[in-house]
Amino acid sequence: MSVFSNRQQDIAQKIQESAVIENWKDWRWQMRHAIKDISSFEYLLGVEFSREERTALQQTLDTFPLSITPYYISLIKPEDYKNDPVFRQSFPSPSELIIDDYDMADPLAEDSDSPVPGITHRYPDRVLFHVSNVCAMYCRHCTRKRKVGDMDLIPVREEVEQGLAYIAEHPEVRDVLLSGGDPFMLNDEYLDWILTELRAIPHVEVIRIGTRIPVVLPYRVTDALVSVLKKHHPLWVNTHFNHPSEITTSAREALRKLADAGIPLGNQSVLLAGVNDCPRIMKTLVHKLVINRVRPYYLYQCDLSEGLSHFRTPIGKGIEIIESLIGHTSGFAVPTYVIDAPGGGGKIPVMPNYLISWSTNKVVLRNYEGVITTYKEPDAYEPVFCDRNCEKCTLQLTVDSAEDDYRSIGIAELLSDQDDIISLVPDSNERLLRRNGADEEVET
Repeated sequence: MSVFSNRQQDIAQKIQESAVIENWKDWRWQMRHAIKDISSFEYLLGVEFSREERTALQQTLDTFPLSITPYYISLIKPEDYKNDPVFRQSFPSPSELIIDDYDMADPLAEDSDSPVPGITHRYPDRVLFHVSNVCAMYCRHCTRKRKVGDMDLIPVREEVEQGLAYIAEHPEVRDVLLSGGDPFMLNDEYLDWILTELRAIPHVEVIRIGTRIPVVLPYRVTDALVSVLKKHHPLWVNTHFNHPSEITTSAREALRKLADAGIPLGNQSVLLAGVNDCPRIMKTLVHKLVINRVRPYYLYQCDLSEGLSHFRTPIGKGIEIIESLIGHTSGFAVPTYVIDAPGGGGKIPVMPNYLISWSTNKVVLRNYEGVITTYKEPDAYEPVFCDRNCEKCTLQLTVDSAEDDYRSIGIAELLSDQDDIISLVPDSNERLLRRNGADEEVET
């Protein structure tokens, strides 16, 4: 029979004297009793802020609201709460009011790349679909802090229908990522409707859901929710664990339910100063993830959102962490370290450099131990010059859904032979502007 931990029981009965384990594991009970003010936090955790601290914290809350589930607050160690990774991710800091010159309200330009409400179309074949702005907890490092707690920004059904129509009208979209907010905060019937509508679109091959529910409110992963998800395969779920202490018995049970339902699980961590900027912590985290059938997917450099400068680390710290993983653990346990480019440039992988040098027929490499070796390239290689005219190619493309007119963009276009473009030049290039009507055509 399930029982409270001592800390959970103490917090539950401070909230509701008659609370029992069934209340605690009811996700709706958890949401009804979310901690949203400083006094409640002090009372439940048994800590006390000074008057000066309370004043500074309240000023932060006036801009960036507070909401923590009782479950998540129970993970904080009161004896050293200020250094606790759960506390740092969930409780406000006056540092959030420090806005540096390079901070941006929308650092990833999601609004600029939004052709209709709720849709961010940045990559050629996939879209981000914002279906909810409600979260079980407000993460202090959230890249979408501009939307947190704003009831006017919650997508209504008509906006979701606009997003569905956009996806249906764009056959190039084969992959849809449901995001928010948190899609798992929608009720089962509404989420089922969205997934059913997406599955009815012939060119949508894969549906993904980004969620932090297994981390902050694992009891939301009910048998009923899992039954809904199982109806809509192929479906992928990406979680957001940042620290090993978040992988509790309850979190493991939520992950087990999802994995047993045949849902591939990935994890996207954010590198956070004072939380997980330690090679040993990250190695422990990825090991715990793979034990629970979760593939470490991305390690994000913290975005340039307003008020996050106290969370950001140098890029070198992320590379150090990846260096400590590659070769030191299983390859599938190593996430890709990425910077989500400010201005909407998308995810840019940043990895240690293992290619030392190369010549016309040999490359020089180093491994994780520092061993330097060489790889001999073929003396006779007959390249296939790809002009993207697949019908005349001697290689056999047997994929039924292959596009009739496959075009590349960006660097891939420069590498191909599909046209005469030899350069990609910014349209603000002063040298080209001085030409003032020269005949040369330049790809911008």
